Amino acid sequence: MTTIPAFTAATLAATRRQFLVGGAAVTAVGLATAQTTPAHASPFASGTSAGVDRGTIQRWARDTWASLVAMTDPVTGLPADNISGPVNEPRRSGYTSPTNIGGYLWSAVVARELGIISAGECLERLTRTLTTMARLKHHEPSGMFYNWYDEATGDVVTTWPEDGNTVYPFLSSVDNGWFAAALMVVRNAEPRTARLANGILKKMNFGMFYNKDARPGIGAGLLRGGFWDVKPAVNTAEGNYLGNGPDVFYTLNHYDIHNSEPRIASYIGISRGQIPAAHYFATQRVFPDTCDWSWLEQKPVGDHQTYHGIDVFEGAFAYRGMHIVPSWGGDMFEALMPDLFVPEAAWAPKAWGVNHPLTVRAQREFGMDDAKYGYWGFSPASRPGGGYSEWGVEAIGMNPDGYVSDMERTHYDGGFAGCREGTSPAPAWGDGVVTPHAAFLAMQYEPRQAFDNLVKIERELKAYGDGGFYDAVAVKSGLVARRYLSLDQAMVLGAIGNVFCGDVIRRNFTRGAVQDTIKPLISIEEFGAGIIA
Repeated sequence: MTTIPAFTAATLAATRRQFLVGGAAVTAVGLATAQTTPAHASPFASGTSAGVDRGTIQRWARDTWASLVAMTDPVTGLPADNISGPVNEPRRSGYTSPTNIGGYLWSAVVARELGIISAGECLERLTRTLTTMARLKHHEPSGMFYNWYDEATGDVVTTWPEDGNTVYPFLSSVDNGWFAAALMVVRNAEPRTARLANGILKKMNFGMFYNKDARPGIGAGLLRGGFWDVKPAVNTAEGNYLGNGPDVFYTLNHYDIHNSEPRIASYIGISRGQIPAAHYFATQRVFPDTCDWSWLEQKPVGDHQTYHGIDVFEGAFAYRGMHIVPSWGGDMFEALMPDLFVPEAAWAPKAWGVNHPLTVRAQREFGMDDAKYGYWGFSPASRPGGGYSEWGVEAIGMNPDGYVSDMERTHYDGGFAGCREGTSPAPAWGDGVVTPHAAFLAMQYEPRQAFDNLVKIERELKAYGDGGFYDAVAVKSGLVARRYLSLDQAMVLGAIGNVFCGDVIRRNFTRGAVQDTIKPLISIEEFGAGIIA
């Protein structure tokens, strides 16, 4: 098992998402296949939009875009990580990341498609941001960008604005993945930016993160979490996988879970020939079903299959009559954000085409039927009352510490059959925290249910401001995290863009090499996910 080192935000300030993942995922055997509708295009094209008001969606999108405009420095074109206060007088965070910048870029494309901004304004905004990115300090041998920049100056952050602590500049595989994904979208969605976008993209080599020896005897390797180019005050693994330039200092962790956000970096690296295709099958679908792995909160079921010469445990967790390939935290972000870019359900109908709809159903049924919160949608976001936390449905996650769903941090532990008893198989849930961006991610698969849920969050919980939905809300106390996070707002617009603008993000990301390489690769797999017979 690879583990995540205990890096602290104060000393390293890697990224709020960077070390959320540290495991793997698998699928099950002897299951009835779930009946799902392939997500070849927007569900609204097939008449499933009944009860979803386009005017409301347009208003939500317009207000969400307003928050992103408020986050963005007008000179550099870089968005802050987050803002608080009214949109017309925003208090910017003083830092941003490649993920945040990428989110702003693809959000501008969606805003243009929805008619919120003109084609000219979109081009102007994209050009300003890309021009800034082309001059920013970065790791030249790999073309990768540091994790934190000052959005007003473009300087690499070395002192954390919030507390003055030292930051050791870090380069993240997954954050660079989201930025590269945005470059691939905008170069096709706005061809007049292609020269700038391609000029940045061609320097980025994801082989810099690929450790071919991460799983000895497997036949393919894994991605490191990232690296520092100057040794930090933590344990690292020194080396250079490209053999280009001086050694760097890699994180000790690898991303070894399949159903998690780093697969966007995997898709890009594979499609560009920088990472071997077999790497897709080296990440685990779920950890093994032996007592050595009994720290998992339930015992997976499944069988083994072979793809590209790699033995894959196609295991899954059981939840409410479903078998689901779990993510690390049981959250919507890990499971469905990569799906904003790759039409996974359509390209892998026996794998993601089964698992994604069941993940959404599990989130909804947990919020409405198990925890009885009256609302649903759980994903890492702000903590009402201050700070940031990881929210999820613990029963469909592997993290033994849990991505909790309530303010009380109530934990679920169903036990590991035959190895240990569960410590909390039927907990009493408290003040649940729902995150609106999670419901928007679900809209591809349950449009009416997601829409109705969001209407209730706005009207009943009052978790809405002049910049769209606030980041999170506690359903019983009514405590609202009254700030906007650029990535979460970008997920909102990305989801709206796909569902209401003919898969605009997917169409532009997958054009060319991505479709030619990734579609045949992922199409051959059959998860153990499905409805339990």
